[in-house]
Amino acid sequence: MFIAPDVDPIAFSIGPLSVRWYGLMYLIGFLTGGLLGVYRARKPGSPFSPSQVWDLLFYIAVGVIVGGRLGYALFYQGAYYFGRPWEIFYVWTGGMSFHGGLIGVLVAMILFARHNGKTLFEISDFAIPLMPPGLLAGRIGNFINQELWGRVTDVPWGVIFPVAGDLPRHPSQLYEACLEGLILFVVLWWYSSKPRKPGAVGGLFLVGYGISRFLVEFVREPDAFLGAVAFGWMSMGQLLSLPMIVVGLWLLLRRQNS
Repeated sequence: MFIAPDVDPIAFSIGPLSVRWYGLMYLIGFLTGGLLGVYRARKPGSPFSPSQVWDLLFYIAVGVIVGGRLGYALFYQGAYYFGRPWEIFYVWTGGMSFHGGLIGVLVAMILFARHNGKTLFEISDFAIPLMPPGLLAGRIGNFINQELWGRVTDVPWGVIFPVAGDLPRHPSQLYEACLEGLILFVVLWWYSSKPRKPGAVGGLFLVGYGISRFLVEFVREPDAFLGAVAFGWMSMGQLLSLPMIVVGLWLLLRRQNS
């Protein structure tokens, strides 16, 4: 049994500007993805130049933030924000949705593809292997902030999150960091290192993330304001992951000329 470290959510301050750990994790994720993208862009035959990688990163960053915030407001706190729509823009209060961010990234990639004369699959198959490090960093940020903790457990590695009480819980943030971040990155990086049919890399990501998130949700504490949203046991995270798995399987199994 362990006790979660009591870390100040503010990493450092510069005058009146305070930089929070969670925001810093986002920055680390974006920079890591950008550097990995530049590394691949410099390889012979790459369809992207290093400068295009940073342009794409900007589009994706905007998509993640806007989509993540709107997705949280719509999927998780719709009733609250319906009466206070202006608070959707209060990003400093917290509240981001991965699935909303994914939709935002999809829109960003579509716009980037149109502006640069490329197909959506060209963009997605290049960019998606660069995303898991950002997911890993984000989950570490959740752990530092002592949020999105797991259910009460008696496993030896249970963690006490003081903000959640005195009982040990599953460190679900670290489970997700490992599955959606580290393992998914290794698999996607290897899989995308060889030519694949258009959309296959994206399909593998959707299946890998969807299954990982669906499984971890069994030991993650449901949002108090939502609870189970289907069948008396299914969480919102699981419900939103099912379409990802279905679309991902279709992308992996479809015929290349379809």
